Amino acid sequence: SGNNFEIIIIDDGSPDGTQEVAEQLEKIYGSDKILLRPRARKLGLGTAYIHGMKHATGNFIVIMDADLSHHPKFIPEFIRKQKEGNFDIVSGTRYKGNGGVYGWDLKRKLISRGANFITQVLLRPGASDLTGSFRLYRKEVLQKLMEKCVSKGYVFQMEMIVRARQLGYTIGEVPISFVDRVYGESKLGGNEIVSFLKGLLTLFATT
Repeated sequence: SGNNFEIIIIDDGSPDGTQEVAEQLEKIYGSDKILLRPRARKLGLGTAYIHGMKHATGNFIVIMDADLSHHPKFIPEFIRKQKEGNFDIVSGTRYKGNGGVYGWDLKRKLISRGANFITQVLLRPGASDLTGSFRLYRKEVLQKLMEKCVSKGYVFQMEMIVRARQLGYTIGEVPISFVDRVYGESKLGGNEIVSFLKGLLTLFATT
């Protein structure tokens, strides 16, 4: 790509062999390019971001799922978009341009669309996809947002964008294709939906 990069892999003791694959990649590409930073048990997405940031040496951080539901081919587009508008955040969007979702059933699509629609109406966040996690952040902006964010789970990604808008950070968007994982289960259940609604109301009351 011509960009200087490192790949930091945070694995929270997952049983799917992520760590073993990462160790093989580390041997092939070297420990300067593949940084494996495992944790003994599941401690949550927010703390994984903080853990990864501690080891990041660059000025920008791209966050993505390691199961390839987020395709690396979009990363150069994120970088181009950031340079084009000098954005603080570039967010991948499934709901704009030629973006899309593949492999989800109707229920999951409706929940995601519904969550985004309700949030757009209540919070006017200035971004079209609030629940996705494929994003590029300026490192110091990500650090500042992590200090401000309080939510966990499904609502966490949404809070990141809402807080960014509140703090006056600029957000660009790149249409992406999201392909659901072939193996493993999605973690979105009834409890997550309830916590999302609670988090949405909290943000509505405090932003």
